[in-house]
Amino acid sequence: MTASSLKDIAAALRARTVSAVELATDSLARIEAGNPQLNAFITLDRDGALAAARAADARIAAGDNGPLVGIPLAHKDVFCTEGVLTTCGSKMLSNFVSPYDAHVVTLLKQAGTVMVGKANMDEFAMGSSNENSHFGPSRNPWNPDCVPGGSSGGSAAAVAAGMVPIATGTDTGGSVRQPAAFCGITGIKPTYGTVSRYGMVAYASSLDQGGAFARSAEDCALLLSAMMGHDPRDSTSLARAAEDCSRDLSKPLAGLRIGLPREFFAEGMEGDVRAAVDAALDEYRRLGASTVEISLPNARLAIPAYYVIAPAEASSNLSRFDGVRYGHRAADYTDLMDMYRRSRAEGFGAEVQRRILVGTYVLSHGYYDAYYIKAQKLRRLIANDFAAAFRQCDVIAGPTTPSVAYGLGEKTSDPVQMYLGDIYTVAVNLAGLPGLSHPAGFGKGGLPVGLQLIGDYFSEARLLGAAHQFQQATDWHRRTPPI
Repeated sequence: MTASSLKDIAAALRARTVSAVELATDSLARIEAGNPQLNAFITLDRDGALAAARAADARIAAGDNGPLVGIPLAHKDVFCTEGVLTTCGSKMLSNFVSPYDAHVVTLLKQAGTVMVGKANMDEFAMGSSNENSHFGPSRNPWNPDCVPGGSSGGSAAAVAAGMVPIATGTDTGGSVRQPAAFCGITGIKPTYGTVSRYGMVAYASSLDQGGAFARSAEDCALLLSAMMGHDPRDSTSLARAAEDCSRDLSKPLAGLRIGLPREFFAEGMEGDVRAAVDAALDEYRRLGASTVEISLPNARLAIPAYYVIAPAEASSNLSRFDGVRYGHRAADYTDLMDMYRRSRAEGFGAEVQRRILVGTYVLSHGYYDAYYIKAQKLRRLIANDFAAAFRQCDVIAGPTTPSVAYGLGEKTSDPVQMYLGDIYTVAVNLAGLPGLSHPAGFGKGGLPVGLQLIGDYFSEARLLGAAHQFQQATDWHRRTPPI
């Protein structure tokens, strides 16, 4: 049942052909069977899941027909969960049990979901392959010798493998959309500020945004609707009315203008990805949409701008992890400064240390104007390019990633090559726009290809509606991996 759609699961729960406890038990069994090979989960919460499932069964018996009541889910291990380990995939927080829930966790508890555990991730969300986790890499269910993408790779792998029907993730530069593409599922990052960051451990505060994973756009719409909403504890949370992200699911595509940025279809995209993306765009045209060529002239500058701004914010955000109040503390040290140095050197992995060093450098006296301020100016130019593009089209489409999932260890020795894998996704975060990836076919090695849809601010319902119409006409999202 955990590989079924949310509508089918909810119908079975209401018909009493399955209980929430049975669903949670099945999900936990699937995780215990598949996790030794996929390493999608860091922590399981069996007792908490069964207690939440019993409470969900009571709600259903009392007539609560909410679409998420009794549905098992996984939270990316960057969201604080009261009484449960929140590690961020790091040795630094390997013993940290959060005393409170993130706002997203609270909202989904109120919606009746059943958290079965915390999903693996790149350490502090820094990575594109899930190989930077202190707890070992997650693996792709389509080929366990390949990466699932990152940093939300554990969440994507768990949904793709049928361990849970839905999962949360976070997206700082593509960390929901890229693993969704690599694992052959649907993932959406909403407009910046629509999902609270309270209790979501910060990497880069002006870029981080919570997002949703599911097999289909319809299921993503139900999950994201429950996650969105104003939170006064988060100063970046937008005061907006409740959003129904499923409102456009039945809207036909006739009249929809899809912009195709020439920069996305230039060099860099692998041939198998290009073939799948072109076929998907042909399907959109058959469904009534039209395509128009557009330009995002500053898109090529998104990677350098992102990898100045994000490390700078990480340098500031991660300064709180010093071994004093919580988290890892070195066993041997001579004085306070030595404790700081040793605790951070032992607690942070290589990629986190690299980004902290880069961020500290670009914020230092003499380099702040040359790097950080210039990157912020580029960020504004990139946002302006999108604003101009949306005067010509309703949504923008292109590949989510330049290639299908690559092999474990293939790019770990070359960080720059790893960073270039985000070339189609980081600009969306710099501009604060919503972006979605949905399955669009398969490439070499039988690995999934994702198509990315980008919308103007607050157009999540439009993106999900377009993806849903595509998925009604195709079956890529229904394909299941061998694991």
